[in-house]
Order: sequence, then structure tokens, then C-alpha cells
Amino acid sequence: MNIHEYQAKELLAKYGVGIPAGHAALTVEEAVAAARKLPGPLWVVKAQIHAGGRGKGKFKELGPDAKGGVRLAKSIEEVEANAREMLGNTLVTIQTGEAGKQVNRLYITDGADIAREYYLSMLVDRKSSRVAMVISTEGGMDIEAVAHDTPEKIQTVTIDPDTGLTDADAQVAADALKLSGDLAEQCKVLVKQLYTAFVDTDMSMLEVNPLVETTDGKLLVLDAKVSFDSNALFRHPDIMALRDETEEDPAEVEASKYDLAYIKLDGNIGCMVNGAGLAMATMDIIKLNGAFPANFLDVGGGATKEKVTEAFKIILSDPAVEGILVNIFGGIMKCDVIADGIVAAAKEVNLSVPLVVRLEGTNVEKGKEILDNSGLPIVSANDLGDAAKKIVAETKKAA
Repeated sequence: MNIHEYQAKELLAKYGVGIPAGHAALTVEEAVAAARKLPGPLWVVKAQIHAGGRGKGKFKELGPDAKGGVRLAKSIEEVEANAREMLGNTLVTIQTGEAGKQVNRLYITDGADIAREYYLSMLVDRKSSRVAMVISTEGGMDIEAVAHDTPEKIQTVTIDPDTGLTDADAQVAADALKLSGDLAEQCKVLVKQLYTAFVDTDMSMLEVNPLVETTDGKLLVLDAKVSFDSNALFRHPDIMALRDETEEDPAEVEASKYDLAYIKLDGNIGCMVNGAGLAMATMDIIKLNGAFPANFLDVGGGATKEKVTEAFKIILSDPAVEGILVNIFGGIMKCDVIADGIVAAAKEVNLSVPLVVRLEGTNVEKGKEILDNSGLPIVSANDLGDAAKKIVAETKKAA
């Protein structure tokens, strides 16, 4: 689960992390009121969307010469004008794709006199099974280019979970940022605060970009992006309350209500599979046969008839879907239960696109019998390869 920048900063501040003063705003009037609470004479008006690259982004409605999603204002009037332009409009960044995201919230912060910008992040490194701290002296809007063109300027430190972030780890971070004296000491305190926040709240990613050194010798978190492990949110109802469903795909929000793992993709073949690995293999073999998956959808190991029906509805809510491939390997989940769900769903949603079903495992013969006797134009497949070929052929035939 992702949260907004202002929420991330408020969370980090609870751990003692230094951030510029700021206030969230949902309206132009709130943006002006927020600016009046801050001393000025420089304010920053920041669009709040779940995507990076806001500073270099462009608003669809404002033309190519308009400013991006992070703007400096030297007066309250400028804050108001920027808020008026940004709220309700669609910001397109390198991470949103062409569709962009509508800006419904702003964050008004104090300006900062910046001497240098750095990059610091923490994430779960699955290769080492540890939290990794990623550090660079080249912070700011061009960090992606740094990673691509000069990766030697980025240093990674993995943290032993038995010891946590040690003094030695903190010193490595300060050295990697080429800090000395009081700045180095501030850095060592900061990385320990960030690591504590990361572990305490079950984050999966914490990105500070930029971490800035101010002209008066302070380290401040100028921007923060945070994601949490969704599987651990039951431990953190306070964090779960920060969820902004307007930033998520409506179909993905709906799927979460039924404990379905759904991610919308750009293809035309809807997929319903049980098991993440099998779902990945299913998407791969669809591409090998010349088509593209419209989604990742894992119904899990204990799907009910009702759950399968909802999965069908979610797949068909995507107008790009021209055919559906169901690939189920029955273990705990019985094939006859899945077959009942498929038939019920197809009838309820008045299925109008080709449907190919491959069943294998527990009660597979009962499942196939249910499909055969359903009276519906369901195409059965013998194996995954056969299923992929059939759904691609059926989709082309129906086009």
C-alpha cells in the first residue's frame, strides 16, 4: 500500500526525522490557509499523487509550457494561483503513463535554502533477505538517469536483521554521502531513525529524494515516498486508515474486498488463475502465442463459488478484455467448485466474450462434466499450452 508524501513525512516526524513544516490541502482555500500558517517568504506547492517524477510532470489540461507538479511560490497570491491550476487537473509523469493521475490533494510546505541534494532509500532486498539501504550523492529529479548512466555513484548496504542498523552501517552511509563533522553525525542519527520507522511499520520501501543539506548546515527530508507490505497491514490499523482509494485502480480496489490479487495490465486476454506462479506462467504463455494478458488475477487456494463470480465481474469490467482464460490447478481448491463458479458467473454476467478453461487436479472429471453440461459455449483445454492457443484463436475468431 502506498501513501502520500505528506502522510509519509508526518509518519517519519514521529520518529524524530527532520522535515520542513507543511500542511495538506484539498481545496484552494485550504491551500491559502496552509500558506498563511507558514513563515515564508518562499512556499512550495506540491501535487499529491501516488507517482514519482512530479517536478518534471505536465498537466494534460494546461499545455506543454505549464509548470509541473512541484512549484515554488514567492507570495500567497502565487500559492493560490498554483493551487487553482493544479487541483482537479491531470498530472502526467514518467511513472503515471499517458493516462496520468488527477490531483485531488496538495501539500504546502516551507521553502528551504538548499546547499546540496542527496538520495537515500531503504527497501526489502529479496536476494539477501535483508533490508537494503541505497545511498547516492546525486539526489534530485535526475536520480533515474544517475542509476542508468553512472551506477557507480550509487552504493548499497544490506543490514543484518539480528543487529539492526549498527553504528558501522550508519558510518558507511555518512561516508557514502561524503559528509563530515556535524553533518555526518546528523546523518548517522537520521539513518537509524529511518530504519526504526521502516521496521516498526512494516514498510516495503522508503525513498528520500532529495535528502538535502541546507545552507545553515541541517539535513532535511525534502521528499519522501513510502510503501507498506499489504500483508502486514492488519498489525497497523492507523496506517491502513491512510489509504487513499482514489489513487488506486477501481477494479483493484473492488478485488481487494474479496481477497483477490488483481492487477490491471494493458492486454486483451483476461486471466483467472490460482497461485501466483501459475498466473505468471499463464501470462507468459499468452504472450508466446501472440496476445497480451489484460490482468494478473490470483483467486487463491480457497476460492468459493461467490469469489469466482466476483473475479469474473472484475475481469469483464475492463472494456479491453476480448477473451478469458481460466487456468486452475485443483489442490485444496476443488475443480468442481471452480466449475460451478465459472458457470454461475458466466450466466450472471451474460458472458459475451470467448472463454477457455483448463482444469487439472482434485475432482477434475467432475469439473469438466459440469462445464460440458452447462449449455454455455465454454471451450475446454487439455493443458496450458493448448489453453493459450485456443483462447488466442477464439479471440481472433470473435474479432
